[in-house]
Amino acid sequence: MTTPVRLLGIDPGLRFTGWGLVEADGNRLRHIADGVIATDNSDSVAERLRVLHDALGLLMRDLRPDEAAVEETYVNRNGAATLKLGYARAVALLAPTLAGIPVAEYGAMAVKQAVVGTGAAAKEQVQMMVRRLLPGAVLRRADAADALAVAICHAHHRASRARWGAGVRMA
Repeated sequence: MTTPVRLLGIDPGLRFTGWGLVEADGNRLRHIADGVIATDNSDSVAERLRVLHDALGLLMRDLRPDEAAVEETYVNRNGAATLKLGYARAVALLAPTLAGIPVAEYGAMAVKQAVVGTGAAAKEQVQMMVRRLLPGAVLRRADAADALAVAICHAHHRASRARWGAGVRMA
């Protein structure tokens, strides 16, 4: 018999950061909660990062995840936007670490592969599969669905490591 593990997925963004908590018990997944942390565009970047940090800290305290997983940043043509996304991602990595929670990182293609079966899946396909894999998930925003997909990806990678041994590396 396995002990259920609470996994927090985070889809970082400076404007909207999605989060989703699932419970993994062997191969079974159960939706616990999901949501979005929104920051005000009129605030300074520093203030928005503080809001993000404080909100993630409250999630760590209230939801008590055992592990966290954060989606890796993709680089786009707008360097300033990529840099701001990197700031948000740094906070998303830091908040669970400060709470003593181990953090894994997964690229978008790895997340899509784990949830849909192909790294080239469209956002709509990912959302549909998240709903199918986690009955009861409301998914009011795509950011929350993406965060749940990151948590699902982490659950699959954890199961693979448990099955094949510790020599398997996380993405």
